[in-house]
Amino acid sequence: MVDVLNVTDLDLECTFEKDLVDALREVVDGSNWQCIGHADEYLDKHCSVLYAINEDPTERNDNIAIFSVGTKGTLYAIDTVCPHEGGPLELGDIEDLDGSPVLYCPWHHYDFNLKTGKSSTGLEQQTHELRIVDNKLYINADVKLSRSPRSLSSETEQTPEVFPLNMKVNSQPSKVHQFCNDSLCEWAVKILNTADPDEKINLTYQVANRWETGDINHVGQCSPPDQPCRIENLKVVSAGKTKRLGKAGSLGSRISLIHSLANIEQWAIDLSWDIIARFSGTTQNNGQALPKDFFSDFVKVAKDEAKHYKMLSSRLKTLGSQFGDLPVHNGLWESAQETSHSLLSRLAIVHMVHEARGLDVHPKTYRRFLNSGDQETAELLEVLYKDEITHVAAGIKWFSFLCESTVPPLDKIPVFHELVRKHFRGYLKPPFDTAGRKQAGMTEADSKT
Repeated sequence: MVDVLNVTDLDLECTFEKDLVDALREVVDGSNWQCIGHADEYLDKHCSVLYAINEDPTERNDNIAIFSVGTKGTLYAIDTVCPHEGGPLELGDIEDLDGSPVLYCPWHHYDFNLKTGKSSTGLEQQTHELRIVDNKLYINADVKLSRSPRSLSSETEQTPEVFPLNMKVNSQPSKVHQFCNDSLCEWAVKILNTADPDEKINLTYQVANRWETGDINHVGQCSPPDQPCRIENLKVVSAGKTKRLGKAGSLGSRISLIHSLANIEQWAIDLSWDIIARFSGTTQNNGQALPKDFFSDFVKVAKDEAKHYKMLSSRLKTLGSQFGDLPVHNGLWESAQETSHSLLSRLAIVHMVHEARGLDVHPKTYRRFLNSGDQETAELLEVLYKDEITHVAAGIKWFSFLCESTVPPLDKIPVFHELVRKHFRGYLKPPFDTAGRKQAGMTEADSKT
């Protein structure tokens, strides 16, 4: 929240008051304070976005939204990326709750108090202190901010992380580096390039079964596409334009929630095949390739996610809808792009953060469907939940393997924390599904950064 001190109202001939103003200016001149323009420009707009500029291209960019709330225009500053699943908080609605302004994420309606950043869900978002001096607005933030987004031409290419793993990744889409007829990676790329979700599922089942029986026995190497294909009539919108999901109290709300979950599961299928193809050429620093079990584990994950999508899609049809009836967003794929240069980062963010957060929100979602009388969907969610525990476990297993097989071994907890700070746009805060996380092999230290 902003504190207003109008310097022009002070009698600068008074030594005490002059010293006070000078002291304030010294604070403003500190390393974390920066002037972001005239206060009136922010007071006159409902929301203004400040864009983070990092000199290190491997650092994530956490933009900041400044909201002007109420008839008197009280200013609040909060990071824009929702710590739940990355939704754009700058597009959220603000409501007064017991005298406090509460911001609601447009994706899943998570609430955040603009004064404290705290949410009733247990999550917490970063807020920033503001000051007005001589009608100029100052913000206390540890990143350099701009009022305009950086142009693509000014951005440098992302460099690999400094970890002792030799990553061999080609960003050119769908080009076969080492042609091996009927290889796992060739099929992975084919599935990623398959737009129709039903065909994607059928191919996933076929390839998974052939891999499990040994009919496909070579991994191969291929570069995946920059982004998986989607059907033409699927309406993909910016994150803030998706329909508010609600709390499963009505049929429309339940359909929205199931449709959103189906969208996530389709991306999860692609994430599984992408990790197989993208990191197929990864070698450990001892020169050894990734074990075959690595690929087997993520083939199983892909098969599970295909099963999940099929169940959710079928449930939508039972309720009188179908996948594609509602707009979808591709926010989850941003994590894939953010971690495309590093297998350690991919495992940490997608499987040890996003998949684990899926466990955390399950109890509440399950109760919502149960309380609405939708026993069938609640039971379906239980199936998904049990499978997702094994997916988190797979991420932990291979993250630990890579850390332990490095010479000298890496301490996996601080490495995990560092990767989360770099690549996850949010904060790992409770409530956690302690039982599910423990079953997956996560420790309490894994949940804190």
